[in-house]
Amino acid sequence: MRLSRYFLPLLKETPAEAQIVSHRLMLRAGMLRQEAAGIYAWLPLGHRVLQKVEQIVREEMDRAGAVELLMPTLQLADLWRESGRYDDYGAEMLRITDRHERELLYGPTNEEMITEIFRAYVRSYKALPKNLYHIQWKFRDEQRPRFGVMRGREFLMKDAYSFDVDEAAGKAAYNRMFVAYLRLFKRMGLSAIPMKAETGPIGGDLSHEFIVLAQTGESQVFLDRRMLDLPVPGEDVDYEGDLEPIVTDWTRLYAATEDVHDADRYGRETPEADQITARGIEVGQTFFFGDKYSKPMKAVVSGPDGVERPVQMGSYGVGVSRLLGAIIEASHDEAGIIWPDAVAPFGVGIVNLRPGDAATDRACEEAYVALKQGGKEPLLDDTDERPGGKFAAMDLIGLPWQLIIGPRGLAEGKVEVKRRASGERHTLPLVEALSMMGA
Repeated sequence: MRLSRYFLPLLKETPAEAQIVSHRLMLRAGMLRQEAAGIYAWLPLGHRVLQKVEQIVREEMDRAGAVELLMPTLQLADLWRESGRYDDYGAEMLRITDRHERELLYGPTNEEMITEIFRAYVRSYKALPKNLYHIQWKFRDEQRPRFGVMRGREFLMKDAYSFDVDEAAGKAAYNRMFVAYLRLFKRMGLSAIPMKAETGPIGGDLSHEFIVLAQTGESQVFLDRRMLDLPVPGEDVDYEGDLEPIVTDWTRLYAATEDVHDADRYGRETPEADQITARGIEVGQTFFFGDKYSKPMKAVVSGPDGVERPVQMGSYGVGVSRLLGAIIEASHDEAGIIWPDAVAPFGVGIVNLRPGDAATDRACEEAYVALKQGGKEPLLDDTDERPGGKFAAMDLIGLPWQLIIGPRGLAEGKVEVKRRASGERHTLPLVEALSMMGA
């Protein structure tokens, strides 16, 4: 992509409404524009990152055996009345009446709808297990939306729903999602710690929040320092095998949000030197709630004995749009964002220090073509902006690599390469620079 043709409205000043780092940087880097309280337009740069995050989530869900579908954002109120949640959910639910006086709601979550879909088609235990997921925009009418995408009203979420014949199979499904979550957050450059958590309006008695430690986190958390060193399963993890040892390893040490914190147990089980009290950002949550929805909504299957029974269910959410804020909170400096390679909007920023100079333009074009062919997704700054402004812009938007090309360096047969995360710089021939960046 050539910057002269791109839409990247950078801001020099920090908007007054932005209270935390991720919100400030997303607005300044031209990723977002607020259209209403807690509701944002995703501008091209932000949308590219959103797609990268979404794709990682999708790949790990598919790897774990989940099957993608897409449900509508509007849901019938009668479905929620079947489960008993329509009147219980609270003011966060946006309730709507259409021209035919049908009561609808803008879905904050999809347990009822997926249960209705499942019961319409599945009758026998032989069709199980099933895990269905989608990535969808949702709405919760937060009383005080704040912190940008961290607590917005409209947000992109991945939610998956498992269906199993009995509790043992349901727990196995829970373990698959637990391990998939460890993997997908790690791929984004995040250390997300699973912590025992309240189930809230979703229900059930087994739940973990996946928490990224950050000073700006809304939740206070308590954990054993040794959890930070636990290994995340690799690509070769066998989702058809027994994952209980992995889950046990990640849950044997103390880790809890403030809502369920047990100070006495924490003191007994965790050496004082390993106790960490911190703030955290929730980026995902897993739930196992058995027949909470299947029983009242009559989602039943006939078992091996011919007897009908409610299926055992779990749900598993990832805050896809919130993850961008969490990644920035975990990876930035005074100059701007530092994107991990896997989610960066572009892989390399090429800085042309003298547009119009034949040799410089030619070298930039050569690099641009080579990087595109190498799958590095380059962004070529071919504008007439002064060099200082170009450098500041590249640091602000946080691309993993910068390739700086100007007539002075080319006169010596050299270009400059900068690694954004470390600030390390190298001056070397263009061919070697391209090789260093993987092109």
